[in-house]
Amino acid sequence: MALRILETCINCDVCAPACPNGAISQGELIYEIAPPKCTECVGHFDEPQCMVVCPVECIEPDPAHPESPEMLQRKFEALQREMANA
Repeated sequence: MALRILETCINCDVCAPACPNGAISQGELIYEIAPPKCTECVGHFDEPQCMVVCPVECIEPDPAHPESPEMLQRKFEALQREMANA
């Protein structure tokens, strides 16, 4: 499932550079994760890097975007194809 950033985000700027898919960007008030780009780092790392670097632990699974590990792997592969064709 895609991840989401909670309102407890302190805008510390560490999560966006850690995301290998470029899924994290500054929103109006806090950082936001684009579900179509979030693979929970499947294909890149063993665990979501944004969660690893977040100092306030404000990133969690987004229940609005449930995805199995297989679905995340397919999303990763599709994103890689898009990047190769860009």
